[in-house]
Formats: sequence, C-alpha cells, structure tokens
Amino acid sequence: MTTQVDFKTAIFDIDGTLIDSNSAHAETWAQALREHGVPADVAAIRSAIGMGADKLLPTIANIAEDSELGKKIGQRKKALFTERLPALQATRGARRLVEFLRDSDVDLVIATSADETEMRKLLKVASVDDLFPVRTTKDDVAESKPDPDVVHAAMARSHARPATTVMIGDTPYDVEAARRAHIRVFALRCGGHWSDADLRDATAVFDDPAALLEHLRQLS
Repeated sequence: MTTQVDFKTAIFDIDGTLIDSNSAHAETWAQALREHGVPADVAAIRSAIGMGADKLLPTIANIAEDSELGKKIGQRKKALFTERLPALQATRGARRLVEFLRDSDVDLVIATSADETEMRKLLKVASVDDLFPVRTTKDDVAESKPDPDVVHAAMARSHARPATTVMIGDTPYDVEAARRAHIRVFALRCGGHWSDADLRDATAVFDDPAALLEHLRQLS
C-alpha cells in the first residue's frame, strides 16, 4: 500500500545528511592546507563544511579555488578524503528514509556541493546509490550552496514545483539554498556542529533520517 506524504519531490544533500562525513571533510581540508604552508584550524573549517570549495577556500584561507595554489590544495584534499571514505558510515536510517519516500511515489533527487566523481563514491558508501535516479552536483552550476543554483538545477531536472518540493539537509547552507529557491526544508542534526538556532529557518528540525522517517510515518 502506498503511503501518502504532502510533497512530491524530495531533494537530498549527501554529506552529513546521508553519510557521516562532515568531520572527515574538515580534517582533510585542514591537512591539505597545512601541507601547502597555509595555517588551518579544524574548528574554523568545520563551520564552513556544506559550502562548495569555490566558497570554502576563500572563506577559510582567502584562496581562490581556481588559483594555482587553490587547485593544488583541492586536489590534495580530494586524495586525502578518498582515503578515508571507505571507513565512513551512513547516517542512522538513511536508506530506510529514502526507500520509504520511493515507496510513497516521491521523486528523489540529489543536490550536492560535491563534484560528480565524489558524489558517486559518497552515495555508494552510504548504500543509497541505487535509489537516486536524478542527481545534480557543483559541476552542473555556477555557484555552490548557500546559493540556490544546485537546488534550482535539481528542480529543473526533476520537473519539480516549489509548492510540492522539500529539501533535506544538515547545514545552514542547505537551509539558505532551499529558502532562496522558495521550497520547504527539513534540517537534520546528524551533520553535527550546528545548533538548532543555526538551523532556525528550516521548516522543521530532526535528529537524523530515522527521526524524520518516524515523523512522516506518524503523519500517514
């Protein structure tokens, strides 16, 4: 029997939402920066995780992503993160939530600040790579989150309407991108670091995918 939810499209972030990877991102950025002679504080970097590298590097180190130094740091960071990726774990209830929405006839879309290659690896480690037929990444847009470009691209690719679309993410940047795209957003605490005050502009805040799943089941 199909369960009814009050939206037709769910746009998912990946890092911190479907896989517990935010700390690994911060730590590998810090290591890559230090290896290139740039002072780096993991705690400071952690607050920028969720942005694309085009915004993160200027924010934390005043380095342009497309500069020679920025490219070297970015390449090293990717290599370090790839080494750590197999040890990462899906967030609690990630696959069950996505399966529930699929079985409820909700269109499932990815909208991530990762690039195409990293996105595929993340989805595989999170054990949800078979559940998302529509995917958008930083490679598809001019600006990464918190700009709404990747959300707009995800909506266009899935033919979604704002009134019947929600985004599911874990950072203030997901919340801002969704709000600027004029769609609802469910924020998850499992990304870590951010308080409920940081996520206050979300439609609702839940601990993790399992908690959101329980909420949606109660509504049906």
